[in-house]
Amino acid sequence: MNRGMLRFTVFTMFIAIFMSLYAVSFAADALTIPKVNISVSPANNPKDVSTSIQVFLLLTILTLAPAIIIMMTPFTRIIIVLSFLRQALGSQQIPPNQVLVGLALFMTFFLMKPMGDEIYAKAWQPYNKGAITLQQAVEIGVKPIRQFMFRQTREKDLALFIYLSKTKRPKNQEDVPTSVLIPAFIISELKTAFTVGFIIYIPFLIIDIVVASTLMSMGMMMLPPVMISLPFKILLFILVDGWHLIARALIVSF
Repeated sequence: MNRGMLRFTVFTMFIAIFMSLYAVSFAADALTIPKVNISVSPANNPKDVSTSIQVFLLLTILTLAPAIIIMMTPFTRIIIVLSFLRQALGSQQIPPNQVLVGLALFMTFFLMKPMGDEIYAKAWQPYNKGAITLQQAVEIGVKPIRQFMFRQTREKDLALFIYLSKTKRPKNQEDVPTSVLIPAFIISELKTAFTVGFIIYIPFLIIDIVVASTLMSMGMMMLPPVMISLPFKILLFILVDGWHLIARALIVSF
């Protein structure tokens, strides 16, 4: 695998490891990664766990990657906005779901690449060289992800989940539990995505209203307005270079 894919894999791994560490109740010092061989036993140094890491990465990505990408990355906002765009155009299943999901995924990778590079340089490489422990690597690696979520989370949503969780009022961002930050981040992303979707709907709605009014004034009651308005909406979208504007607006919003 090339370096870019390796860095994204390491980034995903750190999110998964962090969520796993958060879920367990035993001490971090007792956490060991099994060395996969004829038998399973604790590994003594980072080099011995390369095979174990590969197996762990594969299983982790297959089971946790969808939830991780949806909960802690820009994927939610991007896919909702693209879905609103398709509905506003009224083009039914064009572009198909596979295209929208693929575009949302690659835009998510593009936006998260700086964080993946930082995790790779500051957490994975020192751990792979034996300079830091696994717990230290996870603590270092999760900081860029939390900082990203804090930048996109509204204070109102964060305060709501702090209140509902009945936790002590935090003095700074480090005191905010991740279990509180993640749902607040998701709520903020949904609000932003719906706001952008509403703005996208307006020009296409105007075209629908004009076409429907024109057809009614001409007495063409049996002709569906969607059949007439769709070519005009597609033409408008092409003339303004819609895909460029949508991609730029989504990326700049982060």
